[in-house]
Amino acid sequence: MSRAPHILLIIETSLAYGRGVLQGISRYVVAHRPWSMYLDQRELLAQPPAWLESWEGDGIICRSTTRELATHIRRMHIPIVDLCDVYDDLGLPRISTNHHAVGQMAAAHLLERGFRQFAFCGFSGHDWSLRRRDGFLDAMREAGCECALFESPWETTRDHSWEEQQQGIGDWLSQLPKPLGVLASNDLRGQQVLDACRREDLAVPEAVAVIGVDNDDLLCGLCAPPLSSVILNSQRVGYEAAAMLDRLMRETPDEPPHLSIEPLGVMTRQSTDVLAIDDPLVASAVKYIREHACQGIAVEDVLKHVPLSRSILEKRFRKFLKRSPQEEIRNVQLKRIKELLAKTDLSLEQIAHLAGYEHSEYMSVVFKREVGQTPGNFRRVAQL
Repeated sequence: MSRAPHILLIIETSLAYGRGVLQGISRYVVAHRPWSMYLDQRELLAQPPAWLESWEGDGIICRSTTRELATHIRRMHIPIVDLCDVYDDLGLPRISTNHHAVGQMAAAHLLERGFRQFAFCGFSGHDWSLRRRDGFLDAMREAGCECALFESPWETTRDHSWEEQQQGIGDWLSQLPKPLGVLASNDLRGQQVLDACRREDLAVPEAVAVIGVDNDDLLCGLCAPPLSSVILNSQRVGYEAAAMLDRLMRETPDEPPHLSIEPLGVMTRQSTDVLAIDDPLVASAVKYIREHACQGIAVEDVLKHVPLSRSILEKRFRKFLKRSPQEEIRNVQLKRIKELLAKTDLSLEQIAHLAGYEHSEYMSVVFKREVGQTPGNFRRVAQL
């Protein structure tokens, strides 16, 4: 019987993202050949184990890769898959999140709520934060909006007290125009922003709406109010990392492969559960749509709810939301379909019913037209 490959996992267990990566790796190994795995339990960016220099294993999946470690591992000639997003490119086989898309997804979430003034709060010197910032800024420029920035070194989370960090963010927030939509580059930063808002007596989400990234259920739930967050597909990152390492242990590619994984969506919680629309009738119409779109309503039902003609409603929707009432209904339905495809094993007929469609065939046609792939393909990717 052949020996099982000896694999080293240098992956943090202190963060929900790292634990999701490990779940993805486990799913791959269960479905393929067995590995003998050593998990170096750690915090993110902790130093690799001292014995790594003399280790003679078969492969490594690493979330704490530094430039020095990358150079050392290349000399060892051991296959490695790099999952570290701190640096732009270390010249290693790599799986990463599409951080630019994360920023754009957060921007779309805030724009949908009618915000026209925005800010980004992140960390300098870390590629993942900078790319999320750039995606957010690109979306703001496309929408014709300005965006304020606050960035500080990651090390400030350890070198400065919680109160000092709150004070700096609070002083910045207090000077910005309201209502304000804020993207925090991760959930930890989001918690800091929410605490700074409480310090400055800024109402959340009415004056400042905050969205983070990672969807760490524990951390988001500890926030006051609970933090909305972009959902990353960490399990797929882990699954694809294991698949890539398996290939690398069999053959050496000409160039280090790189795969980018799309974010899954947004988990809306109280920190962004608001509509920043100056027109109360439009705000009422949007609220009605978001509460009833998946019951199969049409624009005529919205017109019964607000005392406006169809033409005036259309005009005001385009002014505040840049889309029509019918497009808003469809957007709410599509988000529900995506959520059900990603998180359940319900049939397409059941999903169509829950999303407000009478026939699953028509739902599938609309989904493919708007999303660019069939519901089945979307589910396979989302549930990897």
